[in-house]
Amino acid sequence: MKKTFQADPFALDFDPRTTALVVIDMQRDFVEPGGFGEALGNDVSLVRGAIEPCGRVLQAARDAGLMVIHTREGHRPDLTDCPPAKLTRGGKTFIGEQGPKGRILVRGENGHDIIPELYPVAGEPIIDKPGKGAFYQTDLHLILQSRGIKTLVVCGVTTEVCVNTTVREANDRGYECIIPEDCTGSYFPEFHKYALEMIKAQGAICGWVTSADNIIAGLK
Repeated sequence: MKKTFQADPFALDFDPRTTALVVIDMQRDFVEPGGFGEALGNDVSLVRGAIEPCGRVLQAARDAGLMVIHTREGHRPDLTDCPPAKLTRGGKTFIGEQGPKGRILVRGENGHDIIPELYPVAGEPIIDKPGKGAFYQTDLHLILQSRGIKTLVVCGVTTEVCVNTTVREANDRGYECIIPEDCTGSYFPEFHKYALEMIKAQGAICGWVTSADNIIAGLK
């Protein structure tokens, strides 16, 4: 049941039965005002452009019967899984502090949850991760292996941090990854551009880059 995604640096063949969509960290804390992203001084409007194309790809994946997985970055309420190197940035502490959406990046708080526009439906696993990569200290690899998944369509934020880290982790574990660039976003447009260039460089050294429209067309 081979199909093809048109992509850079060349087309990627895939089988829908062994392909999963992974939506990375589309959380209130990152893409809505008043969350962690804004607390760091970022303009969240720069990442909100990914919401609509993500929604279209998510619906296409559901319609095609793909496995869909969502991730959330965040920490235990006691912060015992948050190392000091992450807790304090530039001499300031943000994680665990009270914000407009509850304690910042703490599991169970309003800001930690996924935005309504892309909210999981029944049967779609949610991976709660303490780090940037979705494989670190999670059971994501086990879940994917149990379903025989070989190809990952990766969306979410931010392009150069959690998306890029997850794709590199996946590549090292033998998965083929494709990123629809308009389904990802960064607070820094230049980081977004070069993060994607790094992924597809040298003949797809870590993965492929495409568009939401190409993902949707490939799934039809």
